[in-house]
Amino acid sequence: MRAWEIRRFGLEGLAIAERPDPVPGPGQVLVRVKAASLNYRDWLMVAGKYNPRQKLPLIPCSDGAGEVIEVGAGISKWKAGDRVMGCFSQGWTGGPPTREKISRALGGPVDGMLTELAVFSEDCLTRTPDHLSDAEAATLPCAATTAWNALIEQGQIKAGDTVLVQGTGGVSIFALQFAKLCGARVIITSSSDAKLDRARTLGADEFINYKSESDWAKKARELTGGTGVDHVVEVGGAGTLAQSLKAVRVGGTISIIGVLAGNATELSVIPVLMQNLRLQGVIVGSREVFENMNRAIEQNRLKPVVDRIFAFEDAPAAFERLASGSHFGKICLA
Repeated sequence: MRAWEIRRFGLEGLAIAERPDPVPGPGQVLVRVKAASLNYRDWLMVAGKYNPRQKLPLIPCSDGAGEVIEVGAGISKWKAGDRVMGCFSQGWTGGPPTREKISRALGGPVDGMLTELAVFSEDCLTRTPDHLSDAEAATLPCAATTAWNALIEQGQIKAGDTVLVQGTGGVSIFALQFAKLCGARVIITSSSDAKLDRARTLGADEFINYKSESDWAKKARELTGGTGVDHVVEVGGAGTLAQSLKAVRVGGTISIIGVLAGNATELSVIPVLMQNLRLQGVIVGSREVFENMNRAIEQNRLKPVVDRIFAFEDAPAAFERLASGSHFGKICLA
């Protein structure tokens, strides 16, 4: 089989390799991977910035979908022909996270989905919603589950709440879609008016261009009559957290998901204390959370937003587009 490997850190260290076809053992399932999608985490892994001590070579990409082609002894849950998606954390089936449950994430530290064939434990897969293509399904395990976990499972947003979404990448667009499913009002930020116009077609209610409105937190408070938003989906990290603290209402929640604008900063904790704020780190979710989300996606016939689909052989170009920040939604390979 062919698989992309990180042989050394940096995009120039990404290469296609020939590996032996894997064989499923007892309790295992062999999947032909039909599509994968990229997360910013995958780019950091390729660049050596996510875990500089990661053992190489490594097959990158946390997200993928495909078809079962063979099952090992003792398998009754899956059969050849079933359409499936891999779970981000191999071993976190439900309940709260523990160090052990989250220690085997696809795409680092264990081999990921940018490959033609992959073997999984039978409990580390979930069924693909029937109305989705393989590329669309490949966007769900990491980005979509993270957004769902932040807003629905942990955030418990409700109709009438105001959610502020940063940017138009994968997690942010899923957060927009899920918030609208719940009847929430969505404020979205971007440096591009064209991207804000596209977000309008997905139901976003208010728009802030943070290039022309550098104090976007002030603008967000104005849009809420001075109260502040109920929930911020924080994907920027250190570079945007201070503004998120200003944008959120007293008693509100900030879900810390990404580090697009940095991972370290000096920050006063006084606003957190004095405004009774909740800062919640979100590390994707369990298979149970994944399946809860999939039921909602299927019931509402929700379609993920796919920016562009690259051929398997064009993985470096796909990573370059991700790194450029020019995408809207998810970048896939199929």
